[in-house]
Amino acid sequence: MTKHVLCAVDLTHMDAEKALLNRAAELATFYGATLSVVTVVPDYGMSIVGSFFKDGTMKEAVKEADRQLHDFVKTNVPDMKGVQHIVEVGANVYEMILDAIKRSEADLVVMGAHKPELMDRLQGPNSARVARYAKCSVLIVRD
Repeated sequence: MTKHVLCAVDLTHMDAEKALLNRAAELATFYGATLSVVTVVPDYGMSIVGSFFKDGTMKEAVKEADRQLHDFVKTNVPDMKGVQHIVEVGANVYEMILDAIKRSEADLVVMGAHKPELMDRLQGPNSARVARYAKCSVLIVRD
């Protein structure tokens, strides 16, 4: 039985992610489950890259991502109560989503799949990696 749905969204593609969030909310409502929504803010990767940014830049980026995530959820699923908002920071999106799955104890993940580009074919898209490594069910929603 599904008790907790986690929806992974990319805030840089909000228009495309609306349907995804609505699908996750529908599933959470259907199952009587709670809903969490996660987005990932990429970190600098290498400390030398971070040295080119002023102190506090990452903190501000996370704060802004959290604000945008709250606004996105409120706008697109206004009737959904008790939504947990999660902002992860890391270089590997799929690893951060897997971490959110574990910490939120989700038993169903809903995420999108975009048309693969050459680099995705070589490295593997995030949705494929999450589906491969998650210890719960993963629903991949196509555009």
